[in-house]
Amino acid sequence: MVEATTGEVYTIFSMTFPPWTVLNDQWKQIFNGSSITEFLLLAFADRRELQLLHFWLFLGIYLAALLGNGLIITAIACDHHLHTPMNFFLLNLSLLDLGSISTTVPKAMANSLWDTRDISYLGCAAQLFFFLFLITAEFYLLTIMAYDRYVAICQPLHYRTLLGSRACVHMAAAAWGTGLLNSLLHTANTFSLPLCGGNVVDQFFCEIPQILKLSCSGSYLREAGILVLSVCLGFGCFVFIVLSYVQIFRAVLRIPSDQGRHKAFSTCLPHLAVLSLFISTSFFAYLKPPSISSPSLDLVVSFLYSVVPPAVNPLIYSMRNQEIKDALR
Repeated sequence: MVEATTGEVYTIFSMTFPPWTVLNDQWKQIFNGSSITEFLLLAFADRRELQLLHFWLFLGIYLAALLGNGLIITAIACDHHLHTPMNFFLLNLSLLDLGSISTTVPKAMANSLWDTRDISYLGCAAQLFFFLFLITAEFYLLTIMAYDRYVAICQPLHYRTLLGSRACVHMAAAAWGTGLLNSLLHTANTFSLPLCGGNVVDQFFCEIPQILKLSCSGSYLREAGILVLSVCLGFGCFVFIVLSYVQIFRAVLRIPSDQGRHKAFSTCLPHLAVLSLFISTSFFAYLKPPSISSPSLDLVVSFLYSVVPPAVNPLIYSMRNQEIKDALR
């Protein structure tokens, strides 16, 4: 009896069943994609001096975000005069800002300091999960804060009834819970895809569009469907926010005194500023035309929507909220 080698058996089997070769190539691609143990993030610069400059820039922004959000959390938690629905939602917003900037910036700082680009497979999955969880929850929380302003200005007599302590806790928990479920769904689905496009991520942190670019052709359709569903939900929240502020502006313009109109507008301006910064940068990052997309532009835009808002939000709210300014003093 003549014993055939593994290669000979594979050749004979492939000649007998031609479709098997195609199927085998697909499985080899899936296996090779699944064997990825780390990803390479996009570096901000190649020169050592610029890398150190980026490290100090990120460190300054990160410390400013920690200080600003930490002060707001401490002031609201310790001063019982600030235990109002609006400030309760602001406390949750600061917690989400602290979490989101702590998910991306420390790793970018470490890579710039140690001149590395790598992030482990599990680290990338964890970074994507927590960032998506916190960003999604923040958008839903900003939607709830728009409702808070609508009730305060358009239905002031029912404010305590509609926004009691239990209702506020339930709405905040819904924002956190929805963000958690959305992030679990996207992360599990994204990292279950076979990766055939290498391990180089064209971003300074892991995010879904960049991971999808590495997936095998045609295998990301399921994740694309989930993304469309998330976009529809986000658009629904955006429409709700717009309609809320339409009613708010109509109610404010009916206030007879200039002082009353100014006071009503001043309570909405911080939320509008934070909301505009968050939505404009996020929408441009994910909905910009492919024709103007480039690694450098994507890097700048991702910096604007992932790093700048958590650092700027405390400044916006503390400057326009007299109660918080008094508590901080």
